[in-house]
Amino acid sequence: MNTTILRKSVLGIAGLAFAGGLAAGPLHHATTTDTGTVDARPVAAVQADKTVDAGKLIPHGVQGTQSRIDLDAEQTANAKAIIAATKKTGLDERAAVISIGTALQESKLQNLGHLGDRNDHDSLGLFQQRPSSGWGTPEQITDPEYATTAFLKGLKQVDGWQDMPLTDAAQTVQVSAYPDAYAQWEQQAADLVTQHWNS
Repeated sequence: MNTTILRKSVLGIAGLAFAGGLAAGPLHHATTTDTGTVDARPVAAVQADKTVDAGKLIPHGVQGTQSRIDLDAEQTANAKAIIAATKKTGLDERAAVISIGTALQESKLQNLGHLGDRNDHDSLGLFQQRPSSGWGTPEQITDPEYATTAFLKGLKQVDGWQDMPLTDAAQTVQVSAYPDAYAQWEQQAADLVTQHWNS
């Protein structure tokens, strides 16, 4: 088995364990170095130089009981799109945590179209943004990059957002009828940013 396939397999397993909240200890993987020796460092040590500071991701610690959902390929791709858009705007990992936590609450990271009778007014996309409220056209709002950039534009207008608990920052932008609901997604959002920020 070549090292690329082995590395992807190990990282995939590590990602599943991380996303599932398992803490069974460090996983080990072996790669052959240029000298022919085997490098069997724990995966955590191999990735340590690429991980982000957990204290920066959740500066206040999580608030309240945390929720977690299993993500399918589309939801994971949407989380990665949010991270990519956050990087493109020049914002940091904390902005990505707030964005993903918001999208987890609003849509469970599903790029929602019009939901008929179940729709909240004309809310669409990952962040349930409304064309009638000036967020953009339906086509724009259902583009993950555009929707994230629009959310982040609103976030940047919030004084001190970097130092706010996620639920306060998200609520200031979203103006939800359930302002405390965002808090439950902070840990999963931070886990997703940790897992995908450097991928």
